[in-house]
Amino acid sequence: MVWPLVRLDSLYDIARGGSPRPIKKFITDDPKGINWIKIGDATASGKYIYKTKQKIIPEGMQCSRFVKEGDFILSNSMSFGRPYIMGTSGCIHDGWLVLSAKDESIDQDFLYHILGSPFVFQQFDSLAAGSTVRNLNIDLVSGVKIPLLPIPEQKRIVAILDQAFADIEQARVKTEQNLKNARELFESYLQQVFSQRGEGWVDMSISELTTILGDGLHGTPKYSENGEYYFINGNNLNDGKIEFKERTKRVTIEEFEKYKKKLTDRTVLVSINGTLGNVAFYNEEKVVLGKSACYFNLVDNINKQYVKYVIESPLFQGYAEKVATGATIKNVSLKSMRAFIIPVSPENIQDSIVEKLDHLKLSYLKLENIYQNKLNALEELKKSILQKAFSGELTRADKKAESKGVAA
Repeated sequence: MVWPLVRLDSLYDIARGGSPRPIKKFITDDPKGINWIKIGDATASGKYIYKTKQKIIPEGMQCSRFVKEGDFILSNSMSFGRPYIMGTSGCIHDGWLVLSAKDESIDQDFLYHILGSPFVFQQFDSLAAGSTVRNLNIDLVSGVKIPLLPIPEQKRIVAILDQAFADIEQARVKTEQNLKNARELFESYLQQVFSQRGEGWVDMSISELTTILGDGLHGTPKYSENGEYYFINGNNLNDGKIEFKERTKRVTIEEFEKYKKKLTDRTVLVSINGTLGNVAFYNEEKVVLGKSACYFNLVDNINKQYVKYVIESPLFQGYAEKVATGATIKNVSLKSMRAFIIPVSPENIQDSIVEKLDHLKLSYLKLENIYQNKLNALEELKKSILQKAFSGELTRADKKAESKGVAA
């Protein structure tokens, strides 16, 4: 089926959002204030925007772009082209484009589905300006073409899509719950292992199990694009390994010599700022530590993997939440790290516990991979249905087939 395509600006007036100046002057906590609609008020899976995190006072302010309930808005940068329907009114930030219908030739739900479909996104993607942060401007969005169908046909397609997406959402919720259950089962076993003490177990603080404990540089080294050494922090620590990311800065050997720490094959690294409790082992990587990476060198009769599992367990996570300071970014002090109590089993039992936990974790990771693949497949299925719908391929028979795929 070939449908007639029309430019978006033939059906909608398209305008850019705006900001009152200076905005800080007009921010208020008064619930009677005007909604101040920003990108942060949208959610990844939401369709409507009903409320905002901030309000602005109306006195002495000219709102350069006001939106009303039912207006469509599109994010015009970063996750550009994401559609939302206004469930409220207010003054809108200039990170949005506003679409106001010229007439009633397009069903609201039909437009929402098509603006979020690969059919339109591919046009956004090819039209987007900018190389690093891509932006959609009014001229580009105006030129996007969408199919114009009779209203009854639009509603028929919307009914098919709504049912298919309801099935997908049900499958997604079930899969995410299964993923959560698998994770909680593993964490529960970790808690059980270190709570049920046996003969020969003793409680010892980390300071009693280490020869040294410290953190990294409280400051910024001199970066070098071609440096041999990486400046790492807590976000570089992941499941026993130090990970170098694209954004990880580098430093020269001279900077390394200034700030190097006594790291050995007995060194355990733990994130103590922001995300708490990420663990890695030092394996002769060329690194300089930042302040969010705590390090300690274990004495010889303690299994490193055993300590790693303790820190990854609810035992440490609960402790960290209790002692952490900072309202927004949590931080565990070195004093608190030294005081953390580890239930230490006899050395041979440590090895046995690690072996059992390694086996259980492998099983958990396999399950996690299965569930994550299912979530990815559901997302791709949704895109496929949308692509078919607005290419004229989706029929009622197609819908039944897609639903079988969701239930599988």
